Order: sequence, then structure tokens, then C-alpha cells
Amino acid sequence: MKILVTGVAGFIGFNLSKFLLEKKIKIIGLDNINNYYSTKLKKDRLIQLKKFNNFKFYKIDLRDIKKIDKIFTKHKFDAIFHFAAQAGVRYSVDYPRKYIDSNINGFFNILEKVRTKKIKKFFYASSSSVYGDSKSFPLKEKNLLFPTNTYSLSKKFNEDLSSIYNKFYRTNAIGLRFFTVYGEWGRPDMFYSKVLDAAFKKMKLYINNYGNHSRDFTYIRDVNLILYNLLKTKKILGNDILNICSNKPLSIIKLVKTIEGKSKKIKIYKRTMQKADVIKTHGDNTKIKKLKLIKKFTSFDEGIKNTLEWYKKYNSF
Repeated sequence: MKILVTGVAGFIGFNLSKFLLEKKIKIIGLDNINNYYSTKLKKDRLIQLKKFNNFKFYKIDLRDIKKIDKIFTKHKFDAIFHFAAQAGVRYSVDYPRKYIDSNINGFFNILEKVRTKKIKKFFYASSSSVYGDSKSFPLKEKNLLFPTNTYSLSKKFNEDLSSIYNKFYRTNAIGLRFFTVYGEWGRPDMFYSKVLDAAFKKMKLYINNYGNHSRDFTYIRDVNLILYNLLKTKKILGNDILNICSNKPLSIIKLVKTIEGKSKKIKIYKRTMQKADVIKTHGDNTKIKKLKLIKKFTSFDEGIKNTLEWYKKYNSF
């Protein structure tokens, strides 16, 4: 089996690729290595992947149609995991064009290849942010969507476009609404990473909305297992959406206290609600359980313990 993974140097793309490579699956990885966050971290992830003989990397921007054509001419794929996108909710308020260029145009170019090359299995990253600042929980896939910024709007657009392609071209596409994925090799711009930096690098930790936020944290190893089983299942065809979540929201303050219990006292600076924030995320994971994609989720305590061990090793503490 040969699989294309876009955004392979990103957090989820890297972790899933390593998981699949260990199962002897061939991975072709694409990434443009942009500088939204540490390019060193992205390159270090690639160093890990390049240790596998069944991995091949191409540095490509998905807006470059000619280079994409060459990849699909050279390789025949059994499945595609599309994770490449401009990340960051708050960043989208200041730089909306980046999200149109990358998240929409890049997605379209890959979806076109799914259509023309008749790729049977196409999985793409959506986001819990498409639900907006909902007050009804847990969030179900059938809920109405209310994106509140360019990032979440770009993800909703991708879901709508995949639905249209299914209607007219019978393409298969599964949208993955990720809920605050955390874990080893995680993004430094994520809140839990900032908490770790505050604990071990004495960096300031700003907590928005005075700490009255909660998130449905989902451990990366659970995500790997869900996506691997999704790859193997024959139960889903056509166009569908899946929440990828633990269904166990945790308060931001509880997250800080959990990490403090495993490190040292963290100095907190509380402030008001920031642009593009939502107060709570809490997803319903009934669909992935019915599909038997995962039996039991990793406890947050264990997931943070593993993340902390990696963080200290990577930063040579």
C-alpha cells in the first residue's frame, strides 16, 4: 500500500506517518515547510521519518499544480491523508489571504487529483472550529455550522466542496473534525506547549478569558489509531464527516494544574477574551465508536505524562 500524506512535517501528519511507516506502509510525504512556527521542529520531524526506507519526501507547495502533477504521474496512491493547511485561528484574523491561498486553493488541487485519478480513499483535516462558539454540547456532526473566522470558514468550505464533488463526480472523501490534538512532537503555538514552556523555560503564560475556557483534548496516539483503523475499514464510502475527539472536555486551569503537578509552579497572567476565541469545545464521538475505530481513549494524565517526557528529552532538560 502506498499513501500520500500532505503536511507531513506538521504535528498530525508526522505522527500518523511514523505510525504507518512502522507498519511497513509506504508513505510519500509533501510539505512546504513554512515558517508559521519553528522550521527546526518540522525538519527534526522529517529527520525521524527519513530513517525509514519506505518514506519519500518532496518539498512542495500545494498551490504549485505542475509539481503536483509530477507527483501523481510518478506515484499511484491507494489513499490520501490531506493535512497541509495554514494553521492558527488567531493568525487568520490578521492574515486572511494565507488561508484562502493555502487552505482552499491547496485543498482544491488535491481534491481534483482525487477525482481525476479515482482515488478511493481520501481523508482530509477539518476542524472543531467549524462549529463556532456553540452553546449546545456535545457537538454532533449533524449540527449546524457557524464559522467565526477565516480559518474555520476555509475548513467549512472544504467540507462543502467535498460534498459537491461527491454529488457530481462520486468521489469518496471523509472530513476529520479534529478537537485540540495534543501530544509528542506537538505544535509550539498550542496552549499546552506554552504551559510546558512556562514550566521549564520560565516563559510568561497568558490565560485568556481569565481561565474560563475548556477544550476537548485528544491525544495524538489515539488519533493515530483512529485514522489507521479508518484506513482499513470498508464501512465508509461516499462523503462523510467524523468528529475526532475524546468527548471529555477539560478546563484550561485544570490543564495548568496537571502540568504543575508534574513539573514546577507556573506564574499565570490572566487576561480578557481574545479575538477568535471560543469558550468551550466538546465533541460527540459516537460515530467513531460505532465504527469501532477505537476501544478506549488514553487518559489525559497519561497523555500529558508522555508529552512531558518527550518535551524534556527534545529540549535536553
